[in-house]
Amino acid sequence: MPLWVELLLRVGGVLVAFLTLPLLVGQAEHKVMAHMQGRLGPMYAGAFHGWAQLIADGVKFVQKEEITPHGADRPVFRLAPVVALVPYLLVLMVIPLGPGDLVGQPLDIGLFFVLAVVGVGVVAVLMSAWASANKYSLLGGLRAAAQLLGYELPFVLAAASVAMAAGTLSLPGIVEAWQPWWLIWQAPAMIVFFVAGLAEIRRPPFDMPIADSELVFGYLTEYTGLRFAFFLLAEYVGVVVIAALTTVLFLGGWQGPFADAQLGWLWTLLKVAAVSFVIIWFRVSYPRLRADQLQRLCWLVLVPVSLAQLVLTVTVRIAL
Repeated sequence: MPLWVELLLRVGGVLVAFLTLPLLVGQAEHKVMAHMQGRLGPMYAGAFHGWAQLIADGVKFVQKEEITPHGADRPVFRLAPVVALVPYLLVLMVIPLGPGDLVGQPLDIGLFFVLAVVGVGVVAVLMSAWASANKYSLLGGLRAAAQLLGYELPFVLAAASVAMAAGTLSLPGIVEAWQPWWLIWQAPAMIVFFVAGLAEIRRPPFDMPIADSELVFGYLTEYTGLRFAFFLLAEYVGVVVIAALTTVLFLGGWQGPFADAQLGWLWTLLKVAAVSFVIIWFRVSYPRLRADQLQRLCWLVLVPVSLAQLVLTVTVRIAL
């Protein structure tokens, strides 16, 4: 197969995943929250189980007027939603779906690349907050910056633990080195990574930068129409990325209970779906953390646990 054809197929596959998986997560969130909280609205559109709810939301966003505040920095204001989306697209390029060639672009330093790119998300938040010329947006952006800078440390330390255990920064290499007993040995790192990942994508209960009861809607206050929809899409892509990284790093990726490697991609998708469900479950079950609670959880719980896990991983690696 010519190189350019293979390249087109890989990029096309990643784009399809980028455009479809977040929509499936969004639809699932509507239904899961409707069942857990007894909501009738998400079950209405399209009659049967509200199957058309996501379509109705899309039509609503398209019809809404796009307004740019008079005092806003217009180029930055309009560019922020794009900056929020692009890092997640780049991350999906290096996350393996299955063994062999089922990855957009295999990198020997794939984990390093992922951790570096995910951190760019804070730039989009600060851009939208500053460019909106709104005090509530600015407060939300500063909250987001403090939150993301704090939770970046346990996020990286937890990922470093499993990379050290596998002896590689390659994401496919980590999956190949993974063993079922890692579910116990690396469990603290997995919990830290998962919780810090939720904070990185600002999902409840870590949605203090939005806090509609305090800041109207935080850094998203001035966004309407498709620009707001892009930020919402970025949130759902973030859910897919955190679920996929948790799957690849800590849950064995494409490895399943059977030896048939041909079904590897299916195991990956099932695990990503399960982790995404847990993320939605967290949104429904836990109230928003206060600023002091959020920082205390980061510095007094997650950072010490991730450091202890790192020491444990070093000890085990030396002993083996």
